[in-house]
Amino acid sequence: MRKRQFLRFVVDFAAPTALFYVLRALGVGLYLTLVVSAVLPAGFAILRWLRSRERDGLAIYMLSMLVLSALVSLISGSPRFLLAREGWLTGVTGLWFIASVRASRPLAFHYTRPMLEGRGRLADIPGDWDELWQRIPRFRRIWKVGSVLWGVALLGDSVVRVVMAYTLPVDSVPALGTALYVATSVVLIVITNSYYIVSGLYDSRSPLYDPLRAEGLLPATTARA
Repeated sequence: MRKRQFLRFVVDFAAPTALFYVLRALGVGLYLTLVVSAVLPAGFAILRWLRSRERDGLAIYMLSMLVLSALVSLISGSPRFLLAREGWLTGVTGLWFIASVRASRPLAFHYTRPMLEGRGRLADIPGDWDELWQRIPRFRRIWKVGSVLWGVALLGDSVVRVVMAYTLPVDSVPALGTALYVATSVVLIVITNSYYIVSGLYDSRSPLYDPLRAEGLLPATTARA
């Protein structure tokens, strides 16, 4: 899973950035370079998605961002506007994460589930995540809080991207935008996983799973003193 995510990052984010600088080195105009470096990766992502039939939340999110970025790039505007497009789209995603708290399942639940359910330290937790969602109120709270954390962080990321697009030298923005994506992802992973650890998500002895012990689905001897 992690290897596939890394490859997806390289193809969907690092490759377009490299394409931007290759085209610029060849003397292609800034506006056309921005359009091409957004449209081509989106086309390849659609073909890959159709061939692989991936339907997990992360794949759909990445595809949606690339397609929206390509569509925005086709709108007539200044190069600065095109450079800022990722910032606006990231802001929309942040609002989407926050709004999902009121949905039947928040986005953090959907995007994290393929990576964690039944794996590693969660392998000994009985039941799938839909069952845990129904049985454990604190489990539901974890993913609602996680969605808010992601939403706030993405809104902050959005502001930084827009400011960079309108204030920095245009040829430096794509590289800095990719670096910002990596930095934001690392910070969010550290913060959210720290929250999950404190909440007891990864520990079957945690009071979080007391409802399972009450139903006899976890042995009482695993409870912490």
